[in-house]
Amino acid sequence: MKRKAELLNYPRQLYYFQQRLGISVGFIVLLFLLLLARFCYLQIWQYEHYQTLAEKNRISVLPILPNRGLIFDRNGEILAANYPAYTLEIIPSKTIDLENTINKLASIINIEIKDRKYFNKLVKENGGLESLPIRARLSSAEVARFSANHYLFPEVDLRARLFRQYPRGDAASHAIGYIGRINDKDLKKLEINEELANYRGSQHIGKIGIEQSYEKELHGITGLEKIETNSIGRSIRTISRTPPISGNNLTLTLDIKLQEVAEKAFGNRRGALVALDPNNGEVLAFVSRPGFDPNLFVNGIDLDSWNLLNNSTDRPLNNRALSGLYPPGSTFKPFMALAGLELKQRTPEHTIRDLGYFSLPGSTHRFRDWKVGGHGDVNIHKSLVISCDTYYYGLANDLGIDSIHDFISQFGLGKKTGIDIEGEAAGLLPSKEWKMKQYKKKWYVGDTISVGVGQGYNLTTPLQLAFATTILASQGKAFRPRFLKKIQDSSTGKIYKSVAQPLYTLNFEPNNFKWIKDALIDVTQPGGTAAIAGANAAYTFAGKTGTSQVVGMKQGEKYNESKVKEHHRDHALFISYAPAEKPSIVLSVLVENGGHGGSSAAPIARQIMDYFLLGKLPVEEATRIVDEEEGTHD
Repeated sequence: MKRKAELLNYPRQLYYFQQRLGISVGFIVLLFLLLLARFCYLQIWQYEHYQTLAEKNRISVLPILPNRGLIFDRNGEILAANYPAYTLEIIPSKTIDLENTINKLASIINIEIKDRKYFNKLVKENGGLESLPIRARLSSAEVARFSANHYLFPEVDLRARLFRQYPRGDAASHAIGYIGRINDKDLKKLEINEELANYRGSQHIGKIGIEQSYEKELHGITGLEKIETNSIGRSIRTISRTPPISGNNLTLTLDIKLQEVAEKAFGNRRGALVALDPNNGEVLAFVSRPGFDPNLFVNGIDLDSWNLLNNSTDRPLNNRALSGLYPPGSTFKPFMALAGLELKQRTPEHTIRDLGYFSLPGSTHRFRDWKVGGHGDVNIHKSLVISCDTYYYGLANDLGIDSIHDFISQFGLGKKTGIDIEGEAAGLLPSKEWKMKQYKKKWYVGDTISVGVGQGYNLTTPLQLAFATTILASQGKAFRPRFLKKIQDSSTGKIYKSVAQPLYTLNFEPNNFKWIKDALIDVTQPGGTAAIAGANAAYTFAGKTGTSQVVGMKQGEKYNESKVKEHHRDHALFISYAPAEKPSIVLSVLVENGGHGGSSAAPIARQIMDYFLLGKLPVEEATRIVDEEEGTHD
């Protein structure tokens, strides 16, 4: 027993025990100190940071979308409106099983594949933090059905939203434009312009026309609402609210009734028409036919409708008035005639003998007139009234291409007018320098001859032709074309009027203007190429017909419309203004593949003039006059 007691050394055992206990206690104390330090760091030094994070979990900041501004015509007729409808919306980040929720929802509300695709696209774009629509524009029956089952979907909200509507359908669709869903290109543009914050929660943006160009005015300012939420993301109370500011209302210079008369006059034909006020540049009508229904695009166009529009040979989505490029044909001749007078290459008395063709000295090639055998003796007045090609072949040769370019560019041809919607084409007024840059080839005299009658490399838009004609009609005054008439501030109700924008004045010899304008009046009188369109007019009607080739003809080959495919037939053009003594309206009319200007385009212009000046409603469709009738070539 004594030996066993000697083996157990209690003091030593106690010493080791106390040592281990001290180390353990020290380690525990150290852990508590570390925890205390971390606690102090989080609660004191990082308090504000984590307080903010906690508030974000507790408080949701939601955007409040502004009402989009309305668009009216000059007489107060509504062109773009808003209407209320219900949408079903989900906040993806606060939904436990998103796919299952949508599937259950689809059992009581019709949710199509395109709805799911668009919803998934929105989730990817914004991270699923905001309330996103899974179905828009619910019917009354669908609203009632969901309301009865709302308790099954605590994560789904039924919300009232405003949707865009175009009550006139396809009328002036290319001018008014439409709104569509915001895409990646739109987001990038908003980010560059530092406007992305104002579009939080927005799903639509202006795409073309007025809706696009005046997007800043129409969109408004997005409001914010701070909402306290519970653990499952349901709102408890509203903490604060910054109301949105609605977009401003726009009044356009367009007369929608005149617009509809013009569109009706085209019937089923393709083409364009631009009506301007020569005294201030206001756009009275802006036609591109066929048009399209902008309502199709508001909530995303369906595939069938898109294919129908996009694949149509009539190209209804093309804005022919703004960006369609066409040879001006004989509508170019009044500007050529004025160039001849101003540049002293012609006098009013100068007369040529037209044998039906023009040849360059030493050449056997003949540039033929439209009339076989020619027109006999022709001066500058007669050259416009009967649209003599031979006269302008010679004049173009005498002027030279660079003189033609420099003079006629003063009328805005070959460059953008600066109208207040996007997408305008510049057209083409050729020169020696242009051809060398474009084709690395020199300019030939034959090129000049073709330009003299509005063919060759010449390309204009219907808008440019109308703009050039306003300068002619107003005796040299140029105003920038514009759609905007006034803006109404949605907050104050104050009206801001858009003023005329004078660009310049051409100080030409007044008598030279008079010679040209007198001839254009006679174009619509007996013997003129627009005589039938001008017959029995109750006002003085001035104009110039034009026909532009789509497919070139071989030398000596005679054009036969009946043997040419419809899309290869000549275009018909007409420029005009009235009343001639004091013009209040200028028109350019283009009928694609319409044949001659006198038979297709001029009658349309007459109907527009009759309505605008006399209030006379036209017949169902502009009467097509057979080409064989007297004075109908151009």
